[in-house]
Amino acid sequence: MTPSRAHSLLFLSLMLSAPLAMAAGDEAPKKNVAKPAKPAAKPAAEDEALQRLRERLAEKLGAVKSPASEHARLTRVSTRSIETEPAPVTKAHGVRPRATAAARPAEGEHAPHWSYQGELGPKAWGGIKPDFLKCANGTRQSPIDIRAGIAVDLEPIQFDYRASNFRVLDNGHTVQVNIDAGNAIVAAGRRWELVQFHFHRPGEERIDGKTFEMSLHLVHKDAEGRLAVVALLLERGAAQPVVQTVWNNLPLEKGDEVSTRSVLDLNHLLPPDRGYYTYMGSLTTPPCSEGVLWMVMREPVPVSNAQIDIFARLYPMNARPVQQASGRMIKQSN
Repeated sequence: MTPSRAHSLLFLSLMLSAPLAMAAGDEAPKKNVAKPAKPAAKPAAEDEALQRLRERLAEKLGAVKSPASEHARLTRVSTRSIETEPAPVTKAHGVRPRATAAARPAEGEHAPHWSYQGELGPKAWGGIKPDFLKCANGTRQSPIDIRAGIAVDLEPIQFDYRASNFRVLDNGHTVQVNIDAGNAIVAAGRRWELVQFHFHRPGEERIDGKTFEMSLHLVHKDAEGRLAVVALLLERGAAQPVVQTVWNNLPLEKGDEVSTRSVLDLNHLLPPDRGYYTYMGSLTTPPCSEGVLWMVMREPVPVSNAQIDIFARLYPMNARPVQQASGRMIKQSN
């Protein structure tokens, strides 16, 4: 082989081996050097603390918060609010919210279903419940101002009253006396059994515009369930023994009924003059039922100032206003 050819072959082998050596040299370090580990994920709390630190630094440097950082801040605030603030309570349909201790009525106490004053007063009676409708649209309502009565020879009322046991009830509207059976009147050709009597202040009836301190209503019922009321007009004067016996047995609580050992003789309650006015009317309390025979005694019955004051402490006003006479026939004794 000539020298020139030998040199050419040597140069070519060197050229071919250089890339392989360089490749081998590059590969060796890669096999010996470990790849750097990926940084561990930072805890969420550390990210949040770091983000806050960046925000504070930005505020000090006067930098403007980026939209991304502001959104993150608002997200954190809204999340904390949901966790700490109770959700609003909604009232389910048909369910009343439970009353607070201050709003709940006391044990055994009931709201009145009608009253003599305020929102449940006489003007509202007719709309409280359907059974009370007559209070609003009746045409023969009581009480009335008794005027221009036709003077005739009225048949005297026959009082068949006797000493009887009784019970006193404060029903929330008046003082009512429930008396044992055996007391009755005969009027208008019928016998009417006494059921109870009660009081009003001021007197509900008026005579030619005159008012009275109080009135007492003796409620009777016949065999067919019809009602007749004898009204006594009470004015200031001497003490009345029957009224005082009732006051002596007043219950301590509204709704209680006191049974007594004493007796009442209602003959001692009636005025000496038995003349009266009569007309057709109604109950003066709800449901204001009509078809009630009224007999109002003309002569007032005296009661003392002290006796009036006792009732006034319980019921300062429990009288229905006078109603329209509406052309009704009114008769009076000669």
